[in-house]
Amino acid sequence: MILIEHLTKDYGNSKGVFDLSFSIRQGEVFGYLGPNGAGKTTTIRHLLGFLNADKGNCSINGLNCRTQSSLIMKNLGYLPGEMAFFDGMTGIRFLKFMADLHRLKEITYCHQLIDMFELDVNVKIKKMSKGMKQKLGIVSGFMHNPYVLVLDEPTAGLDPLMQRVFLDLIHTEKMKGKTILMSSHNFDEVEKACNRIGIIKQGRLVAIEDVDVLRNSKRKNFDVTFESAVHARNFAEKIKCKNVTLKDNVAIISLSGDINNFIKELSAFPIVDLKSENGSLEDLFMHYYGGK
Repeated sequence: MILIEHLTKDYGNSKGVFDLSFSIRQGEVFGYLGPNGAGKTTTIRHLLGFLNADKGNCSINGLNCRTQSSLIMKNLGYLPGEMAFFDGMTGIRFLKFMADLHRLKEITYCHQLIDMFELDVNVKIKKMSKGMKQKLGIVSGFMHNPYVLVLDEPTAGLDPLMQRVFLDLIHTEKMKGKTILMSSHNFDEVEKACNRIGIIKQGRLVAIEDVDVLRNSKRKNFDVTFESAVHARNFAEKIKCKNVTLKDNVAIISLSGDINNFIKELSAFPIVDLKSENGSLEDLFMHYYGGK
């Protein structure tokens, strides 16, 4: 549904995107990760037809994003990272304005989204909080029921309850077969919502990973506090694991795969405390960004 081939836009000083290639299948939610200035917004601007590429091209549903953008926009929903509204309008007046732009005769889905996000649309936009404006942007981007969605930091400003509502919406849209590109700094959100993730660094794609594969291959980290340092050393020698760090009577252990044998061996030792956590998508991100 979305195809980017050898896309290059060089702003100088290593800014832009360089030989960027990836594709997003129909019905897939693709997470696009990278810090500010990595090239995420430049990529999105090409998909929206706002920029001319130095090299390469991109297309949505077989249509060229630069030369056929007017056709693409009929079925594309966009949520920008920085939104500009007509501040003198009320929320409902703005949404009716957007409905007219999309030539919508039926706005039932718009009202369903308003109810879903508990948005007071009778307030003037200039009096809305950041969270309310974010909700208004979400409703505006989804209201015409597009089959492609490009979302830039979609939950910025939303409280945890509304973030959960948004994730439920993404799941529903995915079940309808929508194709979604979601740029975000929220690792937990991306991991819950996306099928695959792409990591961009200094304008170049450095990794594309399947989220299910990442989830199944995550390392599990354990902090085990033994009764004594002797017990900690004896346990470390018994399990013969390379990823063990000892600090007095505490053993810090990192494992992947089946942990049953680890638990079985652990049961033979006197334990004071046990803490565990899974490796995260953030760990993968920092693997690429942790050093030069």
